[in-house]
Amino acid sequence: LSRYTELIYDRTGIRISPQKKVLLSTRLRRRLKATGIDSYASYMNHLGKLPADDSEWNAFLQEITTHESYLFRDQGHWDWFRDSYLLQVGKDASLRKRKKSLRIWSAACSTGDEVYTIGACIADRLLNHTQWEIDILGTDIGVGALQQARVAEFRKRAMQLVPEGYRRRFFTKAEESDTWAAKPMLTAWSRFRQHNLLDPLDEPPFDLIFLKNVFIYFDANSKKKAIPHLIAALSPGGVLVTGAVDFVNTRLENLERISNGIFRKPSIEGS
Repeated sequence: LSRYTELIYDRTGIRISPQKKVLLSTRLRRRLKATGIDSYASYMNHLGKLPADDSEWNAFLQEITTHESYLFRDQGHWDWFRDSYLLQVGKDASLRKRKKSLRIWSAACSTGDEVYTIGACIADRLLNHTQWEIDILGTDIGVGALQQARVAEFRKRAMQLVPEGYRRRFFTKAEESDTWAAKPMLTAWSRFRQHNLLDPLDEPPFDLIFLKNVFIYFDANSKKKAIPHLIAALSPGGVLVTGAVDFVNTRLENLERISNGIFRKPSIEGS
């Protein structure tokens, strides 16, 4: 167990507690079955011989990370995004204080629930959004989760908090199941790629970054590695949204706290 937890920690920054031994062993057992390897020790040795970009590493990371999510999780953040952030962005664009473009990063996006929530809010609140350049990037360490995200289909449980009006306007229900598919408007704005939060992201800076309920799995050293990458990925004046239980306030002292879990980067570096 300790060898696997150190391996996972080194690769992802996620610290798995001894209390999760049964959960970890169950998930690893699925990889043993898939590969035909007969023991945990043999599977670890197998991983050690593979290059970092081998597909088995992706399958391993997919198994051991949590990907349970649903649309409109943490309602308070979405109220702020729709009724404060997007309205201000639209107003600034109408006054020509900013271009009609919006770049948003959903870090650790899992199966894309957050990405399509972002898109639905933009389509609802941003006036003349068809005239805007909208780029919503979703990243995750799990390749399997990203494959699901690209499909853009969600079952009943994931849709439970989506307002009824949003369901009708932005999603299409399958005739013979409880599956809902995001409409082309939302998928056109969305793209996905694999990324490890311990590494910098090679993308132009973002206006807004969502990274929620992830740092609860990170210890102090992992946060120390990951948070500077997030701040570097923000445009001056950009906003970072974290989970209410992520406990990152002390490491974001250079950002302005707007409200619980919402922080703004200074508009001018050093101010």
